[in-house]
Amino acid sequence: MHELLVWAGQGTAVVAALMFILWLLHFPLRNAAIVDVGWAMGLSVLAMFYALHVTGYWRRTVFLAAMVVIWGMRLAFHLLFTRLNGQPEDGRYAELRRKWGFKFLLYFEFQALLCGVLSIPFLLAMHDPAKSSPEYENVGAALWVVAFLGETIADRQLARFKKDPKNKSRVCKVGLWRYSRHPNYFFEWLIWISFAIVAFPAQYGILGLLSPLLMLYFLYRVTGIPATEEQALRITGDEYRKYQRSTSAFIPWFPNYR
Repeated sequence: MHELLVWAGQGTAVVAALMFILWLLHFPLRNAAIVDVGWAMGLSVLAMFYALHVTGYWRRTVFLAAMVVIWGMRLAFHLLFTRLNGQPEDGRYAELRRKWGFKFLLYFEFQALLCGVLSIPFLLAMHDPAKSSPEYENVGAALWVVAFLGETIADRQLARFKKDPKNKSRVCKVGLWRYSRHPNYFFEWLIWISFAIVAFPAQYGILGLLSPLLMLYFLYRVTGIPATEEQALRITGDEYRKYQRSTSAFIPWFPNYR
């Protein structure tokens, strides 16, 4: 366990350095949404760091490293082009930057710490050299494919909707967004479950379940749904309230227009 803590500390330090660089960059960019890009990229960095430095069962390591890196880099580039590339700064970040000033660095570094905690399944899975039943990797990878496609489709549907000037100040209810107010969050949560499944047979692998549970808490109670819906209500008002009454908040389900 001591060795695991050492690797986790070193990996988190690498991401902390990345976040410090991004904090410096957000000044000339005047857009703190770069922290979200760093969060997704940081998890990919941690997966590659662990894969290269620990000596676990090769099949499990390859599966998980590929799953995390592909997912993390896809999300990082999506956020880069939808929140940074010529886009106005998110109102939430603009307010935080105005209030906190240089103390805003603490928010960036908290994301590095969060990456370190969420990467526990990666480290556990890649550290254990004992072979495990291939069903865990197969089931985890199958769920990952479904979740990855779902999140990618949801992100593209929303981006396409927002790109049309006619949809300004309107609620996106197309495609997967007809069945869930946050399908991207739902599929992202499934991705974290897939990571935990692959990690489960490793020594202490049950601790990997903490990551999807923590993600569910953040998505449902902290930085995910509450903040997103507060912003949506400010922009679309009654239209979004009607959407809230008719459409599932998280798990995709048939809308209720009664």
